[in-house]
Amino acid sequence: MLTWMFMPYRRYAEFGGRSQRAEYWYFSLFLFLVAVLMTAIFAHPTEIRAPGFMSYNYGLTGIPGAVLNIFNLASFIPSLAVGVRRLHDQDRSGWLMLLILIPLLGWFALFVLMCLDGTHGPNSYGPDPKHTSDVDAFS
Repeated sequence: MLTWMFMPYRRYAEFGGRSQRAEYWYFSLFLFLVAVLMTAIFAHPTEIRAPGFMSYNYGLTGIPGAVLNIFNLASFIPSLAVGVRRLHDQDRSGWLMLLILIPLLGWFALFVLMCLDGTHGPNSYGPDPKHTSDVDAFS
């Protein structure tokens, strides 16, 4: 599992080829867990008051906020690359990642695409990362 979480960092800016669902989703889980842990450990509540209204906002400020922002900035290219490779696994263009720019509908469409299984066997973006043929093993 840890191998899948860190594989996009080893393939940092590799936009060619294919990636399995496990690589994409474990990396997404890793990014989510880092954000949740940083927020749970370092966030402090800020009270917002108005007449007849009171709310609490939890946010990261100062050094922990800067560390999380630097981490997110360093993870941007690997997350974009693993998304493109995930689309390539389905024999789709990586330009479909631009669906993220369409609020709600684009996000949902991209979520569905990331959940779909890749094409079996080689496609125009490379060999199947999940189902390697036995012929390749003996070559």
